[in-house]
Amino acid sequence: MDWTTIKNGELLALAAKEFDVFVTVDRNLSFQQNLPAFSIAVIVLRASSNRLADLKPLIPELLACIPSAKKGAVEYVGV
Repeated sequence: MDWTTIKNGELLALAAKEFDVFVTVDRNLSFQQNLPAFSIAVIVLRASSNRLADLKPLIPELLACIPSAKKGAVEYVGV
């Protein structure tokens, strides 16, 4: 989508126009942004690293929580 230079609140606002859920590994996002101001659900993946090998085991839990994710709220997947 050519959004590589877009960050933080602007990124969430753009994503909210196109998607229902924003998946990230940024654990600080919920502290840095006023998530209730955005009409998108946020899911934070928590793993020992951001490497694909560490994130892949979280996929089943991620897929299970997407349908119930609430807009303007954050949900955590993983440890």
